[in-house]
Amino acid sequence: MGDIVRELGISPAYLAHIASAVQLGFIAGTLVFAILSLADRLSPSLLFFGCALVASVVNLSIGFIQIDTTSLLLLRFITGFFLAGIYPVGMKIAADHFEKGLGKSLGFLVGALVLGTAFPHFLKSIPAFPWRYVIYATSLLAALGGLAMFLLVPDGPYRKPGQQIKLAGFLSGFNNANFRASAFGYFGHMWELYAFWVFVPVILAAYQSHYPAMQLNIPLLSFLIIAAGSLACVGSGLASQRLGAKRVATWALSISCLCCLISPLFLLIKSTAVLIGYLFVWSIAVIADSPLFSTLVAQNAPAETKGTSLTIVNCIGFSITIISIQLISALRNDGNAQCIYTLLAIGPILGLIALFRNKAIVSQ
Repeated sequence: MGDIVRELGISPAYLAHIASAVQLGFIAGTLVFAILSLADRLSPSLLFFGCALVASVVNLSIGFIQIDTTSLLLLRFITGFFLAGIYPVGMKIAADHFEKGLGKSLGFLVGALVLGTAFPHFLKSIPAFPWRYVIYATSLLAALGGLAMFLLVPDGPYRKPGQQIKLAGFLSGFNNANFRASAFGYFGHMWELYAFWVFVPVILAAYQSHYPAMQLNIPLLSFLIIAAGSLACVGSGLASQRLGAKRVATWALSISCLCCLISPLFLLIKSTAVLIGYLFVWSIAVIADSPLFSTLVAQNAPAETKGTSLTIVNCIGFSITIISIQLISALRNDGNAQCIYTLLAIGPILGLIALFRNKAIVSQ
């Protein structure tokens, strides 16, 4: 995206708008999918495949047409819209296959999501690898992923198809106090997560600017830092089998909250090794709770609207990410770059309050 911004000759601050366009598309898509209960009424694997195929084609078009700022934002929005059939629908498929041990299965699923999120940074780190090739590679992988889901993953044995559209049905889960607490914990987590991912390269670039002698491979480091979260998801999913999803999620959210609060101590520290180590810890903590909150939401949602409930919680969660990304982007400047990320602690603090106020959340 940075290369595209430079090619179009627009401000680097435009990166936040590009990221938010995808989020806005995802929000619109999840809202439509939730209202129409698509994940519950249609075959989830077929829905996943269709959305992966459309999203990959739309994403691919960025590399073939003469883009401007308007077309770029529109294409990113459409891609985000069809991602609504990927992430929440993927979690629905996992929930349909695993009545017990859902935390473990979602740990692997979200771990794959994190690795996919990081992978374009790895492609960008390859010398002389044009940004269009990154687009081509990610689009191809998206299509292959959808095809693999369609061919290899049938609808699960615990699937309970919805029979008809209920326009307010996607809100029914919020009548349950345990569902609300799980969802609010997830919302607090989302305030921090995507803002952290978006600003990892920005943090590294600011550090290199402050210490010009430090020659950092920013794309490669961004890949490694974000990708470390994939192992954290697998580890937290396995840990939830013994300790419970709520307990592990609470610990992870607490640690990531602490990382936000102490960020001014590390972001411009003279030791590069300490900075990188700190970012790895933050990356692990910021995502480790994600599959567990999704597990808690799925386990406390009405069985007949489980897919829809996951979708609307995703919709609200990603709406929150836009606010935090745009807030940090609007307020950040050279003078406050060291302390601005403490604002990301707001979400985890509110999420922890929701978890501590409800001690009866069902967790398997």
